[in-house]
Amino acid sequence: QPDDVAIGIASSGFRSNGYSLIRKVVFEIAGLKIDDRVSECNEKTVGELLLEPTQLYAQPIRSVLRHYRVKQVVHGIAHITGGGLEENLARIVPPSIQIQIERGSWEIPSVFGWLQKLGSIEQAEMDRVFNMGVGMVLVVSPHFVDSIMHQLREHGMQPWKIGYATAADDGSDRVVVS
Repeated sequence: QPDDVAIGIASSGFRSNGYSLIRKVVFEIAGLKIDDRVSECNEKTVGELLLEPTQLYAQPIRSVLRHYRVKQVVHGIAHITGGGLEENLARIVPPSIQIQIERGSWEIPSVFGWLQKLGSIEQAEMDRVFNMGVGMVLVVSPHFVDSIMHQLREHGMQPWKIGYATAADDGSDRVVVS
């Protein structure tokens, strides 16, 4: 609905997406080894970066949905996987709505910048292949944003207000990242 707010929830790194590109850049192009340390990422090893456990969202999302069962203030949920924010959010947005995402409104983990620099990967490709630090998005009523973000934090999640919904003409992009 117009004026809804997009709440992004932090991811735990690459998760399961982009490993063909990662393998090519890290091992074939850069020639790194699994136990090489990456200074841009707090001296973690390549192996530690690639095997970062996946953040699970089921418990916190269920909690939010249960809390607002009657009011139904969550109007959409998108799991951000391959295809990034644009493709995954577009799947849940009706043609009459556009979600405007504000780049810079969330923290992008250093591992993405390291990989981008290492492989000279264009931003559009990074955005298409990876979640860029946002693993899940809730599109919610603006009146409940603070409460929902508080609940997510109570479950150990890092939420950010990353965008908002506006009315759109049919045929316009459903998601715009700027």
